[in-house]
Amino acid sequence: MGIFVDAFRDGLAMLVSGATDVWTIILVSVQVSGAAVLLALVLGIPAGFVLGSKRFIGRRMMLVIANTGMGLPPVVVGLVVAMLLSRRGPFGNLELLYSQPAMVIAQLVIALPVVAAVSAGAVSAVPRELRLQARSLGASRFQEAFMTLKEARMGLIAAVAAGFGSIISEVGAVTMVGGNLAGKTRVMTTAIVQYTRMGDYGPALALAAVLMGMVLVVNILLTGIQSSAERYER
Repeated sequence: MGIFVDAFRDGLAMLVSGATDVWTIILVSVQVSGAAVLLALVLGIPAGFVLGSKRFIGRRMMLVIANTGMGLPPVVVGLVVAMLLSRRGPFGNLELLYSQPAMVIAQLVIALPVVAAVSAGAVSAVPRELRLQARSLGASRFQEAFMTLKEARMGLIAAVAAGFGSIISEVGAVTMVGGNLAGKTRVMTTAIVQYTRMGDYGPALALAAVLMGMVLVVNILLTGIQSSAERYER
């Protein structure tokens, strides 16, 4: 157990001392994953609403794609995004490879189908009769959509949690497109891997604790919102 005691002591000392590199890693992680989650919600919830409430040609295929995307291997996403952004790729002139925007793109590709699929399931669970009733009472399309999303809010909270969880602990894609550059594209997951390979367990354990704390706080907030919604329904 000595290895854990020593690592805990070293990691705590590093966090308390405010070591620049550690806090920079944490900040980059929040920036990249935060931007990816927000974009996934902005794009994924409307897409999920359409898939869950509308009937159109190709809908089943799009649902299959979204559900398949929930199990998309991050290394595959990293490979494809890296090829697209490489010098020989179609978007190589943008020079985004090994940058934070490239990492956001990769994480967005991972989170988007998760958010869309979970949102579609939540919306499709709303009784169609409610939408028809709202329409018969003169509700506009916007009002009908707002009512549907309000009824599906429990599932939408789950979509937020699923989207966040799919990328915050991801390491493969961000390594491939970000390059793990110190002070620029190094995030908590890639730093933990690097420190562990070096046998420097103190910083690795400290970042692991921060990562777990971040996940815990987000899920506490989402659970609180979910509980409030349940009390409202009663």
